[in-house]
Amino acid sequence: MREKDPSAKPKSRATTIKEVAQRAGVSVATVSRALSGSAGVREPLRSRILEAARSLSYSPNRAARDLRVRSSRAVGLLIPDIENPFFTSVVRGIEEVIGKTDYSLLLANYNEDPDQETRRLELFRAEGVRGLIFAASRTPSSLYAELGKAGMALVAVSRGLPRLRIDQVTVANREGAFAATSHLIQLGHKRIAMINGPLVFTTARDRQAGYEDALRESGIPVDENLVVNCAFKQAAGYSAMRQLLELANPPSAVFAGSNLLTLGALQAIHERRLAIPDEVAIVGFDEMPWAMSLRPPLTTVAQPAFEIGRTAAELLLARVREPSLPGRQVVLETRLVVRSSCGSESSKGTPATHS
Repeated sequence: MREKDPSAKPKSRATTIKEVAQRAGVSVATVSRALSGSAGVREPLRSRILEAARSLSYSPNRAARDLRVRSSRAVGLLIPDIENPFFTSVVRGIEEVIGKTDYSLLLANYNEDPDQETRRLELFRAEGVRGLIFAASRTPSSLYAELGKAGMALVAVSRGLPRLRIDQVTVANREGAFAATSHLIQLGHKRIAMINGPLVFTTARDRQAGYEDALRESGIPVDENLVVNCAFKQAAGYSAMRQLLELANPPSAVFAGSNLLTLGALQAIHERRLAIPDEVAIVGFDEMPWAMSLRPPLTTVAQPAFEIGRTAAELLLARVREPSLPGRQVVLETRLVVRSSCGSESSKGTPATHS
Protein backbone atom coordinates (compact mmCIF):
# COMPACT_ATOMS: atom_id res chain seq x y z
CA MET A 1 0.00 0.00 0.00
CA ARG A 2 1.36 3.39 -1.03
CA GLU A 3 1.77 5.75 1.89
CA LYS A 4 0.44 9.27 1.70
CA ASP A 5 2.95 12.06 1.44
CA PRO A 6 2.40 14.15 4.60
CA SER A 7 3.78 17.24 2.82
CA ALA A 8 1.27 17.00 0.00
CA LYS A 9 -1.36 19.75 -0.03
CA PRO A 10 -4.96 18.60 0.11
CA LYS A 11 -6.85 19.03 -3.13
CA SER A 12 -9.43 21.79 -3.08
CA ARG A 13 -12.91 20.32 -3.01
CA ALA A 14 -15.46 21.55 -5.51
CA THR A 15 -18.60 23.12 -4.10
CA THR A 16 -21.67 20.92 -4.49
CA ILE A 17 -25.15 21.94 -5.54
CA LYS A 18 -26.35 20.80 -2.10
CA GLU A 19 -24.13 23.42 -0.46
CA VAL A 20 -25.56 26.10 -2.76
CA ALA A 21 -29.06 25.00 -1.76
CA GLN A 22 -28.15 25.22 1.94
CA ARG A 23 -26.64 28.69 1.51
CA ALA A 24 -29.74 29.93 -0.34
CA GLY A 25 -32.16 28.14 1.99
CA VAL A 26 -33.91 26.21 -0.78
CA SER A 27 -34.07 22.68 -2.13
CA VAL A 28 -31.53 21.17 -4.52
CA ALA A 29 -34.28 20.88 -7.15
CA THR A 30 -34.98 24.61 -6.90
CA VAL A 31 -31.29 25.42 -7.36
CA SER A 32 -31.18 23.18 -10.40
CA ARG A 33 -34.20 24.88 -11.95
CA ALA A 34 -32.80 28.35 -11.21
CA LEU A 35 -29.40 27.61 -12.73
CA SER A 36 -30.95 26.06 -15.82
CA GLY A 37 -33.12 29.13 -16.43
CA SER A 38 -36.44 27.38 -15.91
CA ALA A 39 -39.46 29.68 -15.78
CA GLY A 40 -40.77 28.16 -12.54
CA VAL A 41 -38.40 30.16 -10.30
CA ARG A 42 -39.42 33.76 -9.58
CA GLU A 43 -36.87 36.54 -10.05
CA PRO A 44 -36.12 37.48 -6.38
CA LEU A 45 -35.51 33.84 -5.49
CA ARG A 46 -33.48 33.22 -8.64
CA SER A 47 -31.24 36.18 -7.81
CA ARG A 48 -30.68 34.84 -4.28
CA ILE A 49 -29.68 31.44 -5.65
CA LEU A 50 -27.33 32.93 -8.25
CA GLU A 51 -25.71 35.06 -5.55
CA ALA A 52 -25.25 31.98 -3.35
CA ALA A 53 -23.65 30.11 -6.26
CA ARG A 54 -21.29 33.02 -6.97
CA SER A 55 -20.29 33.41 -3.32
CA LEU A 56 -19.39 29.71 -3.15
CA SER A 57 -17.66 29.77 -6.57
CA TYR A 58 -19.99 26.99 -7.67
CA SER A 59 -20.02 25.79 -11.25
CA PRO A 60 -21.92 22.78 -12.63
CA ASN A 61 -20.05 19.57 -13.36
CA ARG A 62 -17.72 20.44 -16.25
CA ALA A 63 -18.26 17.22 -18.19
CA ALA A 64 -22.03 17.52 -17.94
CA ARG A 65 -21.89 21.22 -18.80
CA ASP A 66 -19.69 20.64 -21.85
CA LEU A 67 -22.01 17.87 -23.05
CA ARG A 68 -24.99 20.19 -22.71
CA VAL A 69 -23.24 22.99 -24.61
CA ARG A 70 -22.27 20.66 -27.42
CA SER A 71 -25.78 19.26 -27.73
CA SER A 72 -27.70 22.51 -27.09
CA ARG A 73 -29.93 23.63 -29.91
CA ALA A 74 -30.70 27.02 -28.43
CA VAL A 75 -29.36 30.52 -29.00
CA GLY A 76 -29.94 33.50 -26.75
CA LEU A 77 -31.10 37.04 -27.46
CA LEU A 78 -30.60 39.76 -24.85
CA ILE A 79 -32.16 43.19 -25.45
CA PRO A 80 -32.34 46.30 -23.24
CA ASP A 81 -35.92 47.44 -23.86
CA ILE A 82 -38.56 45.14 -25.30
CA GLU A 83 -41.02 48.06 -25.51
CA ASN A 84 -38.76 49.94 -27.93
CA PRO A 85 -40.11 49.43 -31.49
CA PHE A 86 -36.57 49.40 -32.84
CA PHE A 87 -35.63 46.32 -30.83
CA THR A 88 -38.97 44.70 -31.66
CA SER A 89 -38.06 44.93 -35.35
CA VAL A 90 -34.56 43.58 -34.64
CA VAL A 91 -36.13 40.57 -32.90
CA ARG A 92 -38.38 39.95 -35.91
CA GLY A 93 -35.36 39.91 -38.20
CA ILE A 94 -33.54 37.44 -35.96
CA GLU A 95 -36.60 35.18 -35.79
CA GLU A 96 -36.87 35.26 -39.58
CA VAL A 97 -33.48 33.52 -39.82
CA ILE A 98 -33.44 31.35 -36.68
CA GLY A 99 -36.97 30.11 -37.40
CA LYS A 100 -35.69 28.37 -40.54
CA THR A 101 -33.23 26.30 -38.51
CA ASP A 102 -33.67 23.70 -35.78
CA TYR A 103 -32.42 26.14 -33.13
CA SER A 104 -34.70 27.55 -30.45
CA LEU A 105 -34.49 31.28 -29.67
CA LEU A 106 -34.45 32.23 -25.98
CA LEU A 107 -35.35 35.91 -25.50
CA ALA A 108 -34.51 37.96 -22.40
CA ASN A 109 -35.06 41.64 -21.61
CA TYR A 110 -33.03 43.53 -18.98
CA ASN A 111 -34.79 46.93 -18.90
CA GLU A 112 -31.53 48.91 -19.31
CA ASP A 113 -30.51 47.63 -15.84
CA PRO A 114 -26.87 46.41 -15.69
CA ASP A 115 -27.63 44.15 -12.71
CA GLN A 116 -30.46 42.48 -14.59
CA GLU A 117 -28.15 42.22 -17.60
CA THR A 118 -25.65 40.20 -15.57
CA ARG A 119 -28.36 37.94 -14.14
CA ARG A 120 -29.74 37.22 -17.60
CA LEU A 121 -26.25 36.36 -18.83
CA GLU A 122 -25.80 33.97 -15.90
CA LEU A 123 -29.01 32.23 -16.93
CA PHE A 124 -27.90 31.94 -20.55
CA ARG A 125 -24.61 30.45 -19.39
CA ALA A 126 -26.44 27.96 -17.17
CA GLU A 127 -28.74 27.07 -20.05
CA GLY A 128 -25.70 26.33 -22.22
CA VAL A 129 -26.83 28.28 -25.29
CA ARG A 130 -24.65 27.88 -28.37
CA GLY A 131 -24.55 31.59 -29.11
CA LEU A 132 -25.84 34.98 -28.00
CA ILE A 133 -27.03 38.09 -29.82
CA PHE A 134 -27.13 41.13 -27.56
CA ALA A 135 -27.26 44.91 -27.15
CA ALA A 136 -25.17 45.75 -24.10
CA SER A 137 -25.98 48.20 -21.31
CA ARG A 138 -24.18 51.48 -20.58
CA THR A 139 -21.86 49.51 -18.24
CA PRO A 140 -21.47 46.21 -20.11
CA SER A 141 -21.14 43.12 -17.95
CA SER A 142 -17.71 41.49 -17.75
CA LEU A 143 -19.51 38.22 -18.45
CA TYR A 144 -19.51 38.99 -22.18
CA ALA A 145 -15.75 38.58 -22.27
CA GLU A 146 -15.95 35.44 -20.11
CA LEU A 147 -18.56 33.86 -22.35
CA GLY A 148 -16.54 34.67 -25.45
CA LYS A 149 -13.39 33.12 -23.97
CA ALA A 150 -15.42 30.04 -23.04
CA GLY A 151 -16.31 29.55 -26.69
CA MET A 152 -19.83 30.97 -26.87
CA ALA A 153 -20.56 32.64 -30.21
CA LEU A 154 -21.32 36.34 -29.64
CA VAL A 155 -22.83 39.01 -31.90
CA ALA A 156 -23.40 42.60 -30.73
CA VAL A 157 -26.19 44.60 -32.39
CA SER A 158 -26.66 48.37 -32.58
CA ARG A 159 -24.36 49.19 -29.67
CA GLY A 160 -20.77 48.35 -30.49
CA LEU A 161 -18.29 46.93 -27.99
CA PRO A 162 -14.89 48.05 -29.31
CA ARG A 163 -12.99 46.25 -26.52
CA LEU A 164 -14.27 42.85 -27.64
CA ARG A 165 -13.18 41.38 -30.94
CA ILE A 166 -16.53 39.85 -31.77
CA ASP A 167 -19.00 40.04 -34.63
CA GLN A 168 -20.99 43.28 -34.60
CA VAL A 169 -23.84 44.71 -36.64
CA THR A 170 -24.34 48.48 -36.54
CA VAL A 171 -25.53 51.23 -38.87
CA ALA A 172 -24.02 54.39 -40.31
CA ASN A 173 -25.04 56.49 -37.31
CA ARG A 174 -22.66 59.36 -37.94
CA GLU A 175 -23.67 59.71 -41.58
CA GLY A 176 -27.35 59.54 -40.69
CA ALA A 177 -27.07 62.30 -38.09
CA PHE A 178 -25.00 64.38 -40.52
CA ALA A 179 -27.69 64.08 -43.19
CA ALA A 180 -30.48 65.02 -40.77
CA THR A 181 -28.67 68.08 -39.41
CA SER A 182 -27.51 69.19 -42.86
CA HIS A 183 -31.09 69.05 -44.10
CA LEU A 184 -32.24 71.36 -41.30
CA ILE A 185 -29.38 73.74 -42.10
CA GLN A 186 -30.36 73.78 -45.78
CA LEU A 187 -33.87 74.81 -44.68
CA GLY A 188 -32.37 77.89 -43.02
CA HIS A 189 -32.13 76.77 -39.39
CA LYS A 190 -29.12 77.94 -37.37
CA ARG A 191 -30.19 77.16 -33.80
CA ILE A 192 -30.51 73.39 -34.09
CA ALA A 193 -30.73 71.42 -30.85
CA MET A 194 -29.96 67.76 -30.33
CA ILE A 195 -31.57 65.42 -27.81
CA ASN A 196 -29.32 62.39 -27.57
CA GLY A 197 -28.64 59.30 -25.49
CA PRO A 198 -25.74 58.73 -23.06
CA LEU A 199 -22.33 59.09 -24.72
CA VAL A 200 -21.18 55.79 -23.23
CA PHE A 201 -23.01 54.19 -26.16
CA THR A 202 -21.26 54.12 -29.54
CA THR A 203 -24.61 54.91 -31.18
CA ALA A 204 -24.99 58.14 -29.20
CA ARG A 205 -21.36 59.16 -29.73
CA ASP A 206 -21.54 58.63 -33.48
CA ARG A 207 -24.88 60.44 -33.86
CA GLN A 208 -23.61 63.40 -31.89
CA ALA A 209 -20.41 63.48 -33.94
CA GLY A 210 -22.48 63.58 -37.15
CA TYR A 211 -24.59 66.44 -35.77
CA GLU A 212 -21.45 68.42 -34.88
CA ASP A 213 -19.82 67.63 -38.24
CA ALA A 214 -22.76 69.17 -40.10
CA LEU A 215 -22.76 72.33 -37.96
CA ARG A 216 -19.03 72.88 -38.32
CA GLU A 217 -19.10 72.23 -42.07
CA SER A 218 -21.68 75.01 -42.38
CA GLY A 219 -19.75 77.39 -40.14
CA ILE A 220 -22.25 77.15 -37.28
CA PRO A 221 -20.61 76.91 -33.84
CA VAL A 222 -21.63 74.00 -31.60
CA ASP A 223 -23.64 75.43 -28.68
CA GLU A 224 -23.43 73.13 -25.66
CA ASN A 225 -26.68 74.61 -24.33
CA LEU A 226 -28.48 73.13 -27.32
CA VAL A 227 -27.30 69.55 -26.69
CA VAL A 228 -29.01 67.43 -24.03
CA ASN A 229 -27.79 63.90 -23.26
CA CYS A 230 -30.22 61.68 -21.39
CA ALA A 231 -31.51 58.11 -21.21
CA PHE A 232 -32.95 56.59 -24.38
CA LYS A 233 -36.46 56.87 -22.91
CA GLN A 234 -39.59 58.80 -23.86
CA ALA A 235 -39.80 60.50 -20.46
CA ALA A 236 -36.19 61.66 -20.80
CA GLY A 237 -36.88 63.06 -24.27
CA TYR A 238 -39.86 64.95 -22.90
CA SER A 239 -37.80 66.51 -20.08
CA ALA A 240 -34.97 67.39 -22.48
CA MET A 241 -37.33 69.14 -24.91
CA ARG A 242 -38.94 71.11 -22.11
CA GLN A 243 -35.48 72.20 -20.99
CA LEU A 244 -34.63 73.39 -24.51
CA LEU A 245 -37.91 75.27 -24.94
CA GLU A 246 -37.34 77.13 -21.67
CA LEU A 247 -34.07 78.65 -22.92
CA ALA A 248 -34.05 82.43 -23.32
CA ASN A 249 -33.32 81.81 -27.00
CA PRO A 250 -34.88 78.42 -27.77
CA PRO A 251 -33.94 76.37 -30.85
CA SER A 252 -35.88 76.67 -34.08
CA ALA A 253 -35.26 73.00 -34.85
CA VAL A 254 -34.39 69.82 -32.98
CA PHE A 255 -32.81 66.54 -33.98
CA ALA A 256 -33.82 63.68 -31.67
CA GLY A 257 -31.36 60.78 -31.49
CA SER A 258 -33.83 57.88 -31.16
CA ASN A 259 -37.48 56.97 -31.68
CA LEU A 260 -38.40 57.19 -27.97
CA LEU A 261 -36.58 60.51 -27.59
CA THR A 262 -38.55 61.77 -30.58
CA LEU A 263 -41.84 60.76 -28.95
CA GLY A 264 -40.89 62.60 -25.77
CA ALA A 265 -39.86 65.70 -27.69
CA LEU A 266 -43.14 65.72 -29.61
CA GLN A 267 -45.06 65.43 -26.35
CA ALA A 268 -43.33 68.52 -24.95
CA ILE A 269 -43.83 70.50 -28.16
CA HIS A 270 -47.54 69.72 -28.30
CA GLU A 271 -47.90 70.52 -24.61
CA ARG A 272 -46.60 74.02 -25.34
CA ARG A 273 -49.01 74.28 -28.29
CA LEU A 274 -46.17 75.05 -30.68
CA ALA A 275 -46.77 74.57 -34.39
CA ILE A 276 -44.57 72.04 -36.22
CA PRO A 277 -42.62 73.03 -38.33
CA ASP A 278 -43.49 76.74 -38.27
CA GLU A 279 -42.39 77.36 -34.67
CA VAL A 280 -40.09 74.38 -34.21
CA ALA A 281 -38.99 71.82 -36.77
CA ILE A 282 -38.15 68.25 -35.77
CA VAL A 283 -36.28 65.29 -37.24
CA GLY A 284 -36.07 61.91 -35.51
CA PHE A 285 -33.72 58.95 -35.69
CA ASP A 286 -35.49 55.62 -36.45
CA GLU A 287 -38.27 55.15 -38.94
CA MET A 288 -41.50 54.19 -37.16
CA PRO A 289 -44.75 52.70 -38.51
CA TRP A 290 -46.74 55.66 -37.24
CA ALA A 291 -44.44 58.38 -38.67
CA MET A 292 -46.81 59.00 -41.59
CA SER A 293 -49.82 59.15 -39.24
CA LEU A 294 -48.52 62.18 -37.36
CA ARG A 295 -49.67 65.67 -38.27
CA PRO A 296 -47.43 66.77 -39.81
CA PRO A 297 -45.74 63.50 -40.88
CA LEU A 298 -42.34 63.00 -39.26
CA THR A 299 -38.99 63.34 -41.03
CA THR A 300 -36.69 60.56 -39.85
CA VAL A 301 -33.35 58.89 -40.30
CA ALA A 302 -34.39 55.33 -41.10
CA GLN A 303 -32.17 52.51 -39.96
CA PRO A 304 -32.87 48.96 -41.20
CA ALA A 305 -33.78 47.35 -37.87
CA PHE A 306 -35.21 44.18 -39.42
CA GLU A 307 -32.08 43.76 -41.56
CA ILE A 308 -29.89 44.31 -38.49
CA GLY A 309 -31.60 41.32 -36.90
CA ARG A 310 -31.33 39.17 -40.01
CA THR A 311 -27.64 39.97 -40.43
CA ALA A 312 -26.89 39.32 -36.76
CA ALA A 313 -28.58 35.92 -36.89
CA GLU A 314 -26.67 34.96 -40.04
CA LEU A 315 -23.37 35.99 -38.44
CA LEU A 316 -24.21 34.00 -35.32
CA LEU A 317 -25.01 30.81 -37.21
CA ALA A 318 -21.82 31.18 -39.24
CA ARG A 319 -19.82 31.66 -36.02
CA VAL A 320 -21.38 28.54 -34.47
CA ARG A 321 -20.44 26.52 -37.55
CA GLU A 322 -16.91 27.94 -37.78
CA PRO A 323 -15.65 29.43 -34.49
CA SER A 324 -12.24 30.33 -35.97
CA LEU A 325 -13.64 32.89 -38.41
CA PRO A 326 -12.17 36.39 -37.97
CA GLY A 327 -14.39 38.91 -36.22
CA ARG A 328 -16.64 40.83 -38.60
CA GLN A 329 -18.13 44.31 -38.28
CA VAL A 330 -21.08 44.98 -40.57
CA VAL A 331 -22.23 48.59 -40.98
CA LEU A 332 -25.61 48.97 -42.68
CA GLU A 333 -26.72 52.13 -44.48
CA THR A 334 -29.09 54.70 -42.98
CA ARG A 335 -31.53 56.76 -45.05
CA LEU A 336 -33.02 60.21 -44.57
CA VAL A 337 -36.78 60.09 -45.15
CA VAL A 338 -37.95 63.67 -45.64
CA ARG A 339 -41.49 64.59 -44.68
CA SER A 340 -43.11 67.83 -43.54
CA SER A 341 -42.15 67.97 -39.84
CA CYS A 342 -39.02 69.86 -40.83
CA GLY A 343 -40.73 72.14 -43.35
CA SER A 344 -39.84 70.21 -46.47
CA GLU A 345 -41.30 67.06 -47.97
CA SER A 346 -40.07 64.46 -50.42
CA SER A 347 -41.61 61.11 -51.25
CA LYS A 348 -38.27 59.33 -51.45
CA GLY A 349 -35.66 58.63 -48.85
CA THR A 350 -32.07 59.36 -49.70
CA PRO A 351 -28.98 57.50 -48.45
CA ALA A 352 -27.37 59.29 -45.53
CA THR A 353 -23.86 60.01 -46.76
CA HIS A 354 -21.42 62.88 -46.37
CA SER A 355 -21.55 65.48 -49.12
